[in-house]
Amino acid sequence: MKGLGRINPVIKRSSRDLRREMTDAERLLWQHLRQRQVAGRRFRRQHPVGRYIVDFACLEAGLIIEVDGGQHADRREYDTARSAWLERQGFRVLRFWNNEVLTNLEAVREVIWREVTLSPQPPP
Repeated sequence: MKGLGRINPVIKRSSRDLRREMTDAERLLWQHLRQRQVAGRRFRRQHPVGRYIVDFACLEAGLIIEVDGGQHADRREYDTARSAWLERQGFRVLRFWNNEVLTNLEAVREVIWREVTLSPQPPP
């Protein structure tokens, strides 16, 4: 996978700030992704990939998970371009709305589990 080289110090600092300021939906999902709870795979939160910071990444499965709030409804073009760039780097991108995570967590977890277990990527 490309895009995982040296991390810009500004982006690194921003990712640390975002870890402290996670949304309720991100916090809830993180409780179910951390400590290798999904098929023994390691997820990272607010992880830098190139010039972007993704909400969650499982590098060994080549999977990125984005949890979008209402502000993303006005940023669809940006999000589409961002997802396309991440996919060109070799990642699969899953997007969920905050309300999906907060109200239907089991379905979200099922989709993530399926992506991680049914189509695993070889480690980089």
